[in-house]
Amino acid sequence: MREFLKQTFASLVGSLTSLILFVSLGAGGLLFLLIAVASRDTGPQVQDQSVLVFDLSLNITDTEPTLGTNEAISRALSNEEDTSITLREVLDTLDKATKDERIVALYLNGSQNSTSSSTGFATLKEVRKALERFQAAGKQIISYDVDLGEKEYYLSSVADQIFLNPIGAMEMDGFSSEQQFLKGALEKFGIGVQVLRVGKYKSAVEPFLLDKLSPESKEQTRALLWALWGEFLSTVGKSREITPKQLQGIADSQGILLAEEARQRGLVDQVAYFDEVLAELKKITGKSEDAQSFPQINLTTYAEVDEPDTTRPYSENKIALVYAEGSIVGGQGGSQQVGSESLSKQLRRLRLDKDVKAVVLRVNSPGGSATASEIIQREVVLTREQKPVIISMGDIAASGGYWIATYGDRIFAEPTTITGSIGVFGLLLNIQEIANDNGITWDVVKTSRFADSQTITRPKTEQELAIYQKSVDQIYNQFLNKVAESRKMTRQKVEEIAQGRVWSGVEAKKLGLVDEIGGINQAIEYAAQQAKLGNDWELEEYKDTPSLEERILKRLTSEADTSNLKLPTPLTAELLKLQKEVEILTDMNDPRGVYARLPFNWRID
Repeated sequence: MREFLKQTFASLVGSLTSLILFVSLGAGGLLFLLIAVASRDTGPQVQDQSVLVFDLSLNITDTEPTLGTNEAISRALSNEEDTSITLREVLDTLDKATKDERIVALYLNGSQNSTSSSTGFATLKEVRKALERFQAAGKQIISYDVDLGEKEYYLSSVADQIFLNPIGAMEMDGFSSEQQFLKGALEKFGIGVQVLRVGKYKSAVEPFLLDKLSPESKEQTRALLWALWGEFLSTVGKSREITPKQLQGIADSQGILLAEEARQRGLVDQVAYFDEVLAELKKITGKSEDAQSFPQINLTTYAEVDEPDTTRPYSENKIALVYAEGSIVGGQGGSQQVGSESLSKQLRRLRLDKDVKAVVLRVNSPGGSATASEIIQREVVLTREQKPVIISMGDIAASGGYWIATYGDRIFAEPTTITGSIGVFGLLLNIQEIANDNGITWDVVKTSRFADSQTITRPKTEQELAIYQKSVDQIYNQFLNKVAESRKMTRQKVEEIAQGRVWSGVEAKKLGLVDEIGGINQAIEYAAQQAKLGNDWELEEYKDTPSLEERILKRLTSEADTSNLKLPTPLTAELLKLQKEVEILTDMNDPRGVYARLPFNWRID
């Protein structure tokens, strides 16, 4: 009843807020927005000799986050700006610009960077390839930044000219991964934790048990970081004609370079102010020095421009692109979650759709519920029996993310994809101590020994832990057997590379966990080949489409004034990390309490 009342109240508040918003807009303003969003008779215009402007502060994701009505209205009424764009939009837009004779150059604008993007290096690798295709078409790329981070530099290093503001600096200090531990806080507040796991590298539970990384966790993290750092050094070094050894020397001796130091080292081409960069862009577009600006169009705006005379003709043969992005949970799932029921239902529909000739499953997930992963995997197996199922791994496709991917006909991963983590764990919390300290106690009457084994009011007994451990062991063995069968390996070989250990895409290919190094476009092309479609096919993406209301609110949001937006302080950033660690507990809805998931919020700094 309480949940019903909460939901009813929330719905009522959302409806009233919507009404107030729409009334405040006025009839004329609302009509204008409806016309602008719902019917675009004339789309964005592209001038001749234009520069495509790519804001490096954009957060690139696989799918566009789905906002609930209340959340969308809240964002629209705030000063938050929507700075997300999907990877497919970026790739398609860059490839469109490559063929568009009106676009003569691309400007990588890093001056808007205010916070660290959550975009991973595997995603950036695909974007970088698209930039290289743009450049190979004979078009220039110009980059400008004030404080040049390593992620931004990974893209900017491909540019013909890199400009860095004289007051600016450049980061070249390597990769690190800092883990937050909650053991001391849980003990202080009297919250008990009992853990069951299989795999000595299954470190997802360590924040609840330890106050520092275990030797095994430190070992695998070090190996993974060096694999990703090696890819960074070789890729950047090739573009800038600097050896990886030289770049490593800079990272070890300097770390942060001032603008002039970066120029002397050959990492950037010129130290210049924005007006000097502006003059260069005017020159490229044929504008005089006294012109106010140069012909330009933002990447997000240009994405809405129809591709002139190069659109693939309509075909009844569809290649379905399906996304599995976020934590894997049971049920329908929500924003940034992979719901076992919703994804399974989608795969069943595609399996029965005769127009769909192949499926590309894009996995960008750290895993989650073991039960939900198994439900999804079953649908992958059944779909594969009817038509090709090709897997494209994003930044992370590990643990439960690898579970749902392993039966694909072909698995593609980027060099920096984080994958593997074949292992499971169970996490059992109890609130006995904190409750007792505050005068709360419980008593129970039961008909059998284990009738109250699900309670969180006390720790589990040894007998109860043994039951849970049996379940964890069983699921781990199933995981091993499935990988061995699908990847055509011996059980012993899988056990050697499992143990919950994570691998980079390059190492995973060597071990046989993935088939090819490549991005989403390669996976799509391979699917067409496997389905023997030649050029007679078209891609159809399956993702949540924002409603008309959401599109109106997004338009409002994009026009919001962000001049007063407060940037997070380092302390706030740490508190936000803590919040994310705790929020992950809400994703844990496995009915058996067993999870196949990466270490909590694993990230590279």
